[in-house]
Amino acid sequence: MAKRGALARRPVGEWGVRLALAAVATGIAYGSISRSTAYMLRGKAPEQAYALAPEDGRIGAILSEKLSGAEADSAERNRSDMLARQALRHDPTAVSAVATLGINAQIRENTAAARRIFAYADKLSRRDLRTRLWAIEDAVARNDIAGALRNYDTALRTSRVAADLLFPVLASAITNSDIRSDLIRLLGTRPIWGDHFVTYLAVNGPDTRATASVLATLRSRGMNLPEGTEALLIPRLLAAGQTDDAWTYYRSMRRGVDRQMSRDANFEANLTLPSPFDWTPITDSGISTTIQHGENSGLVDISVPPNLGGPLLRQTQVLSPGNYVIEGHSIAVEGPNSDYFYWTLTCGDGRELGRVPVPASSRQGGRFTGQITVPTACPVQQFMLVAKPTDQMSGLTGQIDFVRLRPAGR
Repeated sequence: MAKRGALARRPVGEWGVRLALAAVATGIAYGSISRSTAYMLRGKAPEQAYALAPEDGRIGAILSEKLSGAEADSAERNRSDMLARQALRHDPTAVSAVATLGINAQIRENTAAARRIFAYADKLSRRDLRTRLWAIEDAVARNDIAGALRNYDTALRTSRVAADLLFPVLASAITNSDIRSDLIRLLGTRPIWGDHFVTYLAVNGPDTRATASVLATLRSRGMNLPEGTEALLIPRLLAAGQTDDAWTYYRSMRRGVDRQMSRDANFEANLTLPSPFDWTPITDSGISTTIQHGENSGLVDISVPPNLGGPLLRQTQVLSPGNYVIEGHSIAVEGPNSDYFYWTLTCGDGRELGRVPVPASSRQGGRFTGQITVPTACPVQQFMLVAKPTDQMSGLTGQIDFVRLRPAGR
């Protein structure tokens, strides 16, 4: 009771102070919650975020950016200008608000104002993607290739989404020889995005000849290209009908190869990702074909389940018309028939030009040989090892440690 009496005797003024402090505390808490909620909403719902925290320059800048998009009408651009200026009053470092003002100036064809505004944006931050994109466009308009590529480099170094936007444009631009030369010089400095772009170019570059020029020049200047990149380009050149370009590029990769002969007769090459001109094992439906490497040579190990058959190993050729010899040696190939395995050469349209059977290894010391003729109108061929289906319970097994396709008389 004494305690309650003491409370009752507190001055009215003191209670007023306490209530005022409580109201301020509540207001602060509400404001903090509103700002936190607004910041969480800023990406998905900038209008709602701005309504909750109009004094937050970062949120105002985001909303101004949204309203200044490519489809914005005049009213939206005017409002985005107002929001951008308001955002900068609250936060002078809000670079996206500056970029909004610059884009709106450019849309209104006030290029001089846009350049002044974006120069300021560039001083604030080199990480704003819209500033970099505008700078690229402005450099291109002035035919400043070096300046455009500098901004490409900056954007790709500083933005996680820039590659998705800029790689397709850059890959298309290499058809211009001046751009190609400057880009090669830039890639030679090994920017952090360089390997990613080179791989993208090999797989997606719209002009395969220009792509081959870029990759070959980089390699000739001592740049180690991402593993397998070049092997990805060759099938694209072949698919585009650029057979000579495909072979020329391959020859630059593998010194000493002969267009009139198959390659790697002893299966010595140890390639993570072979090109079509290299040996390519075909493993499908339980068939196992592997190239095993020793110290000085290798061999092809084959295992085919019963009642299955088909291609086991392939190498693309670009032979001239004429007569050729297929010769080789097998190990541990057994069976009552001599043609469970055979080598064949086919044209690109599927025509089979002939077969050379692989007899049991116990016969002829495991050696096999035969002749085949390449006709005219057959510029690309497939040299393949094939297995016939067998009902033997053990299936088919064996090894090939040497095979060569060469012109007759050589």
